[in-house]
Amino acid sequence: PGGENVITGINFGRGLPRALHCKGVPVASVGNLETYGLMPDIADRATRDLAVDVFARMYGPDDSRDSVLQAISETGMGAYLGADILRAAPEAYSSTIEFEADVPIAQNLRDISQVLLADLGTRVFYTQHAGYDTHAGELENHAQLWHELSTAVNDFMGDLEEHGRGDDAVVMIFSEFGRRIQDNGSGTDHGSGGVSFVIGNAVKGGFYGEYPSLELSEQVQGDMKFNNDFRGLYATLLDQWMGLDSSTILNDNYEQFDLFRR
Repeated sequence: PGGENVITGINFGRGLPRALHCKGVPVASVGNLETYGLMPDIADRATRDLAVDVFARMYGPDDSRDSVLQAISETGMGAYLGADILRAAPEAYSSTIEFEADVPIAQNLRDISQVLLADLGTRVFYTQHAGYDTHAGELENHAQLWHELSTAVNDFMGDLEEHGRGDDAVVMIFSEFGRRIQDNGSGTDHGSGGVSFVIGNAVKGGFYGEYPSLELSEQVQGDMKFNNDFRGLYATLLDQWMGLDSSTILNDNYEQFDLFRR
């Protein structure tokens, strides 16, 4: 991660998750790939080209800037270059897979597929599926959420297979927080412990870790007792899938899983 490619990492969705913040490494955040770009609301092509040219000159190289202005300049140029590169992805894409049009996670995974298939050098694709903070109505909400997510991931993997690229991606699904064991009526409150899913042709499959017990003696203040360090999963993906040195990224060595087919 040296910032050589301004779209090495891309978030698909609004804002930029903290997981993708890294000093000196630009990360694009794409709301909608088809409309992504600089000043897409300017309909007249000549006017837009003039505005983009002004933007490029405003954020272009200038040795006289102080460090703060230089950082802003690099961010602006990163956005400019990233938008220019990503415009090619939708134009080159065709598929028989019909991602659900009214489901944001499905549309984000479709956009991810387009960029991956365009071979633009992106290595990390990030998106989110909201709605799991189920303090109420958990049973019915979970059924709908997991239908949306599983259908979208299935369509995404099917799209890659259709294009002969099924071996080129691994999907990691995780939650930023767990839930309490005891319900609060129709839902559950915030808790610790959780589960991650790793999906792809290269993945062996199976269950890694010990299935958590619901016995009171095995709980941690009403939460499930975890038995895997999530940093070990990150280390596994970094070392074994991405070919990076996880210790320099995670600042330590963590026990890894035997996840991948050799």
